[in-house]
Amino acid sequence: MSEELKHLVGDLVEKNLGLVEDFPEPGVLFRDITPLIANGPAFKELVSTIAAHYRGKIDAVAGLESRGFILGAPLAAELGVGMLTIRKAGKLPGHVIGVDYALEYGTARMEIHPESVFPGSRVLVIDDVLATGGTASASVELLRRCGAEVTAVAVLLELAAFNGRSQLEGVRVESALLV
Repeated sequence: MSEELKHLVGDLVEKNLGLVEDFPEPGVLFRDITPLIANGPAFKELVSTIAAHYRGKIDAVAGLESRGFILGAPLAAELGVGMLTIRKAGKLPGHVIGVDYALEYGTARMEIHPESVFPGSRVLVIDDVLATGGTASASVELLRRCGAEVTAVAVLLELAAFNGRSQLEGVRVESALLV
């Protein structure tokens, strides 16, 4: 994101962000975007501002389960482009391809319907938070396997302590707010 856009979107996110102490476990400060998406004018401004930045630069938006869907669908509609859903294992019916990624204790899997991706299309990956980078990295790999060009991974919040960017070498990462 340009510095101006980062400032506009970052301010909007920060002003409408909920902070929940000790969630999901003691000692964790959870940053909650539900107040932002519940505020109709703020959410509309968020989507419009992000859309203006990507207009003409992408052919599809890939939302990551689950809050990436909330951000991606209105963004895709505003831009008049397709919305791709990248989901956790076992959530999509029919033919899927998947990529496993490491968790602290074990692995998880992200999946997509490969026929929903047009080879050569420019895709923006969007989610609410970038932490370890596992879901984003797996999603980028999935899209590339389908023949897409990933133009960027865009997130509202980037949790710097987890260094998720390191999992996305060679991919432009755009975060509105670094915490």
